[in-house]
Amino acid sequence: MASSATARTTVGRPPGTARPLDALRCETGGPEPLTRVVSDHLRRLGATVREGAPRDITLGGGGFAPLTARTAWGAAGSGIEDEATAQAVTGVMAVHGRRHGVPRGLAVDWLATATGVLTVQGLLAGLVGQARGLPPVRVRTTADRAGLLTVSQYLAAAGADEPEAVEPAPGGPPFTSADGVLFELETLDPGAWAAFWRALEAPADAVRTGWRPFQFRYATACAPFPAALHEVTRRQAWAGIRQAAALSGAEVCRLRTLAERAGEDDGADPWSLRTLGPGRPASAAAGTAARPLAGLTVLEAGRRIQAPLAAHLLGLLGARVIRIEPPGGDPLRGMPPACDGISARWLALNRGKEAVEIDIKASADRGRLRELVAGADVFLHNWAPGKAAELELDAEHLTGVNPSLVYAYTGGWAGRIADAPMGTDFMVQARTGVGEAVHPAGEPPVPSLMTLLDVLGGLHGAEAVLAGLLLRERTGHGVRVDSSLLGAADTLLAPALRRAATGTGHRRPAGFRRPLRTSDGWIAPADASAPAAAAHDVTGLCTEDALDRLRGRGLTVTAVTTDLSALHHDPRLSGPIGRDAHGAPVVPDPWSLA
Repeated sequence: MASSATARTTVGRPPGTARPLDALRCETGGPEPLTRVVSDHLRRLGATVREGAPRDITLGGGGFAPLTARTAWGAAGSGIEDEATAQAVTGVMAVHGRRHGVPRGLAVDWLATATGVLTVQGLLAGLVGQARGLPPVRVRTTADRAGLLTVSQYLAAAGADEPEAVEPAPGGPPFTSADGVLFELETLDPGAWAAFWRALEAPADAVRTGWRPFQFRYATACAPFPAALHEVTRRQAWAGIRQAAALSGAEVCRLRTLAERAGEDDGADPWSLRTLGPGRPASAAAGTAARPLAGLTVLEAGRRIQAPLAAHLLGLLGARVIRIEPPGGDPLRGMPPACDGISARWLALNRGKEAVEIDIKASADRGRLRELVAGADVFLHNWAPGKAAELELDAEHLTGVNPSLVYAYTGGWAGRIADAPMGTDFMVQARTGVGEAVHPAGEPPVPSLMTLLDVLGGLHGAEAVLAGLLLRERTGHGVRVDSSLLGAADTLLAPALRRAATGTGHRRPAGFRRPLRTSDGWIAPADASAPAAAAHDVTGLCTEDALDRLRGRGLTVTAVTTDLSALHHDPRLSGPIGRDAHGAPVVPDPWSLA
């Protein structure tokens, strides 16, 4: 265990540039797809990393006793043996495929990436606990639990007391201009939506009918627009569409290619950490190795997914989380479908949090917020760029109230893209080439309507806060941490961007991770088994017989989950899905620390 004196020494860098893992050493072992992100992120955080260990990940040095981590695809004998089978079992294929009307696999290593970030979180949390006087821990992560976390909002909706606000059906953006430009459209304002389409002379009925599926596409992973809206854009040149957006207040973004993104990639870290003024000593740990953040307080002023998910993960690690909500409470509490009168999706990210209603536009209420900050360890928000500074609630203002604060901002672009559009999930997907990466060659390059970057951005946000807490413990300084959807996209796309930069097959081959239809469902082969499995026609076989046939030929295949509510009783999963006090589904913690 690190002594308090050792844990709080500086790490040999000028103020503002220290990294939380300086002087630590790591050996990584385990399935390479699952450890790729672990090695990269630990190295970026300052550790010296050596790859190729037999099985476990070991991290120690710099005054810390060694921590070990083990990561796997799923439980032994579950049939979850790679990215494809993990996506199939956990419902990822079902959610990503909603826009197509059939399950489809993501052509990127989505769950391997998420599992890697979660593994780093577990290691950082263990070091924070050790610096606070707790014993070293062993971290375990699996891709199936990561998958359940990434679909938790969709799973919650499937278990709600009422149906979706919009019946899921195929369809969605992007739109296409008359001159062949694929583009994404974004606005959070129904008035701007209507004004954009009026400028293009769209039929009024189609405009009215299209708003609701557009508004709820973040929740349902599909957007069955009237065909008339697509027909309207196909009659308009891109210049005219851009003009309509500028006049209406809506925003449009041309879908970029992976090659374009690779050409501008600056190689920046997916988050940034900056030490601020000297603080006060942190309190000793009040919990156990499994809850290393017990005794710490997180103030969260977040909406939608990114910041609330980051705070949710910190709460699972033991922190007390207090949400800052507007007068009347977070309006998303009422977002359908509901469980016991509360939004099932909202519960998936916010259960167990306390709430305080504060009008941040009112001077007196900002004073109340500063009082809360004075006793907190973390302040986390995802307000619009510039809003915190405008309200004098930025890091420089709040660390004046609490010099030991970890001030965390989860944003869209991190100031790295000139003339960037609105920093929302689908716009960042469009701008960074995610749409091309998630579909194999031969398919249109369209962003996934599963909220990939909001979720991965939330994982990055929690990772950054944990790194900030560790840096605070090691330096005695307050810390500002910034994470972004752009950073999440860079992490997800790293292998594809490397291929694009060298011109070597940046998209996966046609048919990649496409499940096989059976007479009563779908089966998914592991990536290594896919070519041989595709040679078999199983459309006339029931799922059970199709699995038996292909497994009898030595192939790895599994059934595709198409009904998320069936996950409650799926024996392939390494942890049970429970219910909270409102009856909403609760997925197992994505890591275990013991």
